[in-house]
Amino acid sequence: MLVDIHTHAFADPIADKAVAFLIDYYKIPTSHGGRLKDNLQAAAKAGVNINVLLVAATKPTQVQPANDWILKVNAMSTDELATLSGVVNPPKLVPFGTVHPEDPDMMNEFHRLKAAGIKGIKLHPDFQGFSLDDSRLYPIFDAMGDSMILMTHVGDAARQPSDPSTPRHVRQILHDFPKLRVIAAHLGGYCYWDEALDELAGRDVYLDLSSTLSFIPSQILHNFFQRHSTERILFGSDYPLFSANEELQKIKSMLPDLSSEVRDRILYKNALDLLRL
Repeated sequence: MLVDIHTHAFADPIADKAVAFLIDYYKIPTSHGGRLKDNLQAAAKAGVNINVLLVAATKPTQVQPANDWILKVNAMSTDELATLSGVVNPPKLVPFGTVHPEDPDMMNEFHRLKAAGIKGIKLHPDFQGFSLDDSRLYPIFDAMGDSMILMTHVGDAARQPSDPSTPRHVRQILHDFPKLRVIAAHLGGYCYWDEALDELAGRDVYLDLSSTLSFIPSQILHNFFQRHSTERILFGSDYPLFSANEELQKIKSMLPDLSSEVRDRILYKNALDLLRL
């Protein structure tokens, strides 16, 4: 079994533009499409059983349309997903919603998502234009309790002094909201590997492997596996930047000595526990 905890897709009218933006911002070339059918086809090719689908509204005015789309996807049946993608047995989708602290309707959007059974919220402070420790987000974190999951982007290759998402931000949230279930993406900090190791390894936080294995030094990766519980590490591809197939090959190459038990935890068991599936 395989659960991909970190994938993206976009509504058809904006999909091409969104992927072009990601390529330009991260300087990571990709040939993968950004539409939902592309996401499902790539996942099926890799044998993914469950895909967590993430969106993050970059402007307050985009929150409601983004969540409208997420709720529409959430309501799609297996047959509808099969028809859309051309995949006979498409992966199950677990969509996460989005919020923005400048949205005057933020709490209503949160409650709309929660009432629909959405399991989590995705934040990307770098793209959304706020700091992860913005106090305007605290009512959301408090309301989530342990009933929903916070997935947040962490880190940036540019490493600006005012970076809005760092491992230290995540550590502060863990301190202030101990009940909150948090996934710190990119092994706790894209290109902030040393800080993530110091600030987050060993803590009660989930770390996903998305956009990590192509960039992290091998020794630091092994240090994470020594210092952080393997029950808190999750497989993620960051599709469409990378595919699940590509990331599985990197795991085999960089972590060849994983036991079958640990491998199963990372590839699906931890995610199933976290998602309560």
